[in-house]
Amino acid sequence: MRSVELFAGAGGLALGLSQAGFGHDAVVEWDVHANGTLILNRDSQLPHVVDWPICPGDVRQFPFDILKPEPDLLSGGVPCQPFSLGGKHQGHTDRRNMFPAFVDAIRILRPRTILIENVKGLLREAFRPYLDYVLLQISNPELRLRDGESWESHAARLQRDPVASVACGLRYRVQKRLLNAADFGVPQRRERVFIVGTRSDLPINWEFPKPTHSFESLMFDQRASGDYWARHGLRMPEPDGHSSPRLVPDRLPWVTVRDVVSDLPVVGTPEAVRLRHAQIPGARAYPGHTGSTLDLPSKTLKAGDHGVPGGENMVVLDDGAVRYLTIREAARVQTFPDEYQFQGSWTEAMRQIGNAVPVELARMLGETLACSLGQMQREKTSEGAAVGAGSV
Repeated sequence: MRSVELFAGAGGLALGLSQAGFGHDAVVEWDVHANGTLILNRDSQLPHVVDWPICPGDVRQFPFDILKPEPDLLSGGVPCQPFSLGGKHQGHTDRRNMFPAFVDAIRILRPRTILIENVKGLLREAFRPYLDYVLLQISNPELRLRDGESWESHAARLQRDPVASVACGLRYRVQKRLLNAADFGVPQRRERVFIVGTRSDLPINWEFPKPTHSFESLMFDQRASGDYWARHGLRMPEPDGHSSPRLVPDRLPWVTVRDVVSDLPVVGTPEAVRLRHAQIPGARAYPGHTGSTLDLPSKTLKAGDHGVPGGENMVVLDDGAVRYLTIREAARVQTFPDEYQFQGSWTEAMRQIGNAVPVELARMLGETLACSLGQMQREKTSEGAAVGAGSV
């Protein structure tokens, strides 16, 4: 499966898609530190990264016409600052809004499928008209914005001009959904919007995967069976007054912070140094800045303007003390493999990690897309064979 990755950042989405079987024709990212991380892992011969064609630069200036057209997938975490709940909420007026650049890439490359990740804030009521416009553009990428035309006028034209839309040869069936990464085995309660497009002229049958993990299953493990505490060699806490689930849930339990950090080496040992598992002083709790408990998935890791914005990047220990997550702990929360390295200081590395798509969630989505693409190809092959047999 061929793919093109835009706005790659530290590589979370690209890595998960590579693990799902996609080979990238280009991995495009403009940030110098993120590119350093991508190059560091490629040059380290890391599996699934070693063959990445890393292309530093601005997506808006990338020469897409040098790539082979019609890749199986065009993917990217379109920069989210214009729509972030923690940002300035400038939306489509923000110069960092890269949805137009992504639609330009669709028009040129004509990918078979599309995968976009963005923040939950994109669903805010104030941004809904523009989100609807983005979905219309993806559905009909060849019906372009005219010179001097406002996006509102373009949106109205996309809606009212079905004849022109049908006349355009390139069209997509578009779906969007808010997914919580914890529901798919990521040790983090991270809600993000995913937009998926499949080309209308191709018989690609795809739908969002169903959650595999749940909070209810974790509560059963912690309050009813006690399996969670036994797995960690801990004594089951006394009942806290909350009712315990009685039925065995049909999903796996949410993965917790303790599940993924408990086996890390002791800080200060050579192995801990190699993994960049080193503690940073200065963490303190106050209202709205309280850190993540060990026995739930973490809060959403965030990048912030200067690396660590607050309590989302702290953890509360068993004795009630708080400290910042180490680089390796944060990377595990984002499901990066331990071999994956991050260039830059602790602050810079945490910024890259906080901006990333969880690798495991990217892999799962990629596998469903690869499965649908493979099924389409098998059906086309079978039809071709049947036609050939009939001609004989």
